[in-house]
Amino acid sequence: MNQPPRAYPFREPHRLTLEPEYARLREEEPVSRISLPYGGEAWLATRHEDVKTVLGDSRFSRAALLGRDVPRTSPRLLRDATLHTMDPPEHSRLRKLVSKAFTPRRVDLLGQKARAVTEDLLDRVQEQGPPADLIEGLAAPLPIAVICQMLGVPVADRERFSGWIDVALATTAFEPDEIVRAFDQLKTYLAELVAHRREHPSDDLLGALAQARDVEDRLSEDELVVLGVTLLYAGLETTSNHIGNFAYNLLTHPAQSALLRADPTLLDTAIEELLRFTPTVTSAGFTRIATEDVKLGGVLIRAGDAVMVQLDAANRDDRAFERPDELDVTRKATGHLAFGHGPHFCVAAQLARVELRVAIGALLRRFPTVRLAVPEEELSWRRGRMVRGLDALPVTW
Repeated sequence: MNQPPRAYPFREPHRLTLEPEYARLREEEPVSRISLPYGGEAWLATRHEDVKTVLGDSRFSRAALLGRDVPRTSPRLLRDATLHTMDPPEHSRLRKLVSKAFTPRRVDLLGQKARAVTEDLLDRVQEQGPPADLIEGLAAPLPIAVICQMLGVPVADRERFSGWIDVALATTAFEPDEIVRAFDQLKTYLAELVAHRREHPSDDLLGALAQARDVEDRLSEDELVVLGVTLLYAGLETTSNHIGNFAYNLLTHPAQSALLRADPTLLDTAIEELLRFTPTVTSAGFTRIATEDVKLGGVLIRAGDAVMVQLDAANRDDRAFERPDELDVTRKATGHLAFGHGPHFCVAAQLARVELRVAIGALLRRFPTVRLAVPEEELSWRRGRMVRGLDALPVTW
């Protein structure tokens, strides 16, 4: 613990390769000191057990981040109280409202939408013929169609809000003022949609939340707008990139994709394993502030210290999973942390699972001989973003 803090992120991400330093830290220094591009120093937790503790223990606060220059990789300060930045009981109040959008019935209806959109998109891919880009043809448009259906966002606006989301969730791909401005533009856009819902009530999620704001007085104006922004980018960025990432992992692990093709009943198991195995983010995140002194992984975390977790590193911990660096679509990957843990466990996890199952299942069923159309080393990956993903995924069949 006498070592000086390491500069973080450790290096530029490479494809879907997990930063090798995490494996060493898990064994030798599971709670280590790091220095971030913004906000100073923090502790970094990499073991599965320690990450779960940080995410689930009320002594590690998300609300304490608001408006403070805390350690982070993005230039944007967190100033808005929403699902990601509240602590119970305020978080519980908001989550209860939002969870009504993800009841089994609603998720089933959105799943039907996802299946219809997927078949239509793959029809177009087939008509176009090989080579085809799976990012442009499937991974990008599918989550947009589903989230627009859920929130009641006009599909005609998708280029506008998709562009803002891309910038708002960047780390180094854009200038700091551009990143801040993009988030503000998203807020302005959602505020306009909410105002429209007040004049024209609807039964979509934004309409329901506006009702809670105006009639039941359970949401503040800012909570409502920022919640809409959060659901919009959370429903797009990760799912869209993961459809491409999962397809890439299967195409570059032909023995595993062959198992899945031979036995489609493995699909649910395979999606959970791909969630565990596939790195999601380019760096640590989900920062918490210790509200009192806490012992974590043999290290004393002082009250006021920032603690960051690396979910992808935790999902490769051999204390939690056998052969963690191997993709095995037959593995029962229970206990992975791809959707987080504790009070902030992803509220839309079931919807994300549905979209991923629909997309990957339909791709393998419709195109049983699908394969990369270019050498793997020629693929281009998005840089300077929080979420990993491909610029394009050209395939043939």
